[in-house]
Amino acid sequence: MTAPTAPTSVATTPRQVWTRTRGLLLALVVLLVAGLAIAGVRSGGHHGRLDPRSADPYGSRAVSELLADRGVTTRVVTTSKAAAAATGPDSTLLIATPDLLTGEQQSTLNDAMRRASGRTVLVAPGQASVGTLTPGVRAERPSNETTLRPACSLPEAESAGNADTGGIRYSSNLSRTTSCYSSQGLPTLLRIRSGAGDTVLLGAPDILYNDRLDKHGNASLALQLLGSRPHLVWYLPSVSDPSAADSGDRSFFELIPSGWSWAALQLSVAAVLAALWRGRRLGPLVQERLPVAIRASEAVEGRARLYSKARARDRAAKALRSATRTRLARLVGVPPARAHAPETLLPAVSARLPDASGYLHALLFGPPPPDDAALITLADRLDALEREVRTS
Repeated sequence: MTAPTAPTSVATTPRQVWTRTRGLLLALVVLLVAGLAIAGVRSGGHHGRLDPRSADPYGSRAVSELLADRGVTTRVVTTSKAAAAATGPDSTLLIATPDLLTGEQQSTLNDAMRRASGRTVLVAPGQASVGTLTPGVRAERPSNETTLRPACSLPEAESAGNADTGGIRYSSNLSRTTSCYSSQGLPTLLRIRSGAGDTVLLGAPDILYNDRLDKHGNASLALQLLGSRPHLVWYLPSVSDPSAADSGDRSFFELIPSGWSWAALQLSVAAVLAALWRGRRLGPLVQERLPVAIRASEAVEGRARLYSKARARDRAAKALRSATRTRLARLVGVPPARAHAPETLLPAVSARLPDASGYLHALLFGPPPPDDAALITLADRLDALEREVRTS
């Protein structure tokens, strides 16, 4: 019974695995903690955003209470059907986040806005909603400024003065419009008159936030825009709205926010530039003279030390037997392709050395040696067999 062979490769220890992966694990932990912290801050700071019942910094309870002091009632609705039904000549409809509305919701509200003779206030409508809610208006890139001067003849803006309206800018080819709070030639507040009613596009929601209401003329502008009628319908789009389930025929790319599209484009350009930068180093292969000539004996000794360090006696024995079989095949006339086939090589060698036929199979195709001494003996016997074949 032969002794069990030693392992043929060096196994990776748990300590080595930890050393190699601890940097990556640390980076993943840092990213996870940072993501949770950012999510917590955002969720905490934007709870009740633009909700007239919320006292959070980004809520709008302050403006709702000031309107109540002036006799304006505020009614919160969360469905487009209720918002459309509440429109009328004595009411103001505020749509908090128009870009979140589906195509069906926008069409429903647009029909109601055309029939009603009241006021509609759209808070920061972007390109996803202005085309349907206010045809003929285009949303442009946001302004870099926050506080702007009115510079227009709109009574509400002239009375309020400077306000934090800096946000999305608008361009229009419609008549009967009033442009206010311009930044780089384009307004951030646009009023469109239609019959006895009007629609106001507000480029930023800042004047409605609790923590910004007391800045500049924000309170004055907000109260005048929302308090021109005795009733205010505050529409906060909700996922519970049945009409929100129909997203229309918008494609996947239309649902991606514009910021992500720009980021993907920038990453693509960066990837192309990196490929060009690295690709310029590629070229035809050039043969080089090695700076140092390594003797064959030194290469053999180096490989033997590696086998010894790894205790890979089976690999060493396999290499010795394979090399011996290749050389014997040339000596006895066996094709190289059949040098490692016992049924072809062994009869040819036995024809040269009839007395060695009893141990040829064990010597050339046998099991790996159990220890280093057996490996040395195997090497000696293979060398002796090759010499006998050469001299026969």
